[in-house]
Amino acid sequence: MTQEPARSWWGRNWKWFIPVGCLSMLLLFVGGIAVIMTLTFGMMKSSDAYGLAMARAQASPEVRAALGEPIQAGYMVSGRVNVSGPAGDANMSIPLSGPRGSGTLYLVAEKSAGQWRFEELVLEVEASGARIDLNE
Repeated sequence: MTQEPARSWWGRNWKWFIPVGCLSMLLLFVGGIAVIMTLTFGMMKSSDAYGLAMARAQASPEVRAALGEPIQAGYMVSGRVNVSGPAGDANMSIPLSGPRGSGTLYLVAEKSAGQWRFEELVLEVEASGARIDLNE
């Protein structure tokens, strides 16, 4: 009787190694994208312009009447914030929701001498399409 030569590790394991390797690469890619998105949204949400806009929206009687209380911000904030010392600018859209409805808070702001000034701060209510101006 002749004995069959022993197969290599690759010869014995390639059937599971290739799918597991491809799945691992895919999970690393998706995880990397999730980390980048979380950091980006977190940086926008930690900006002063975002905080001031949210405070105005939550304090507004018109917004509370349209969306109900509590008013909460959604996860998918979009736009940009650029700050360099005492100067900067921001242009964002923030999804808001409450028990009575939802909407999008749009803000355009400029920071000069350490103070934010809103050029535009408007809530667009999703159901009716009404726009509530929150600018002073």
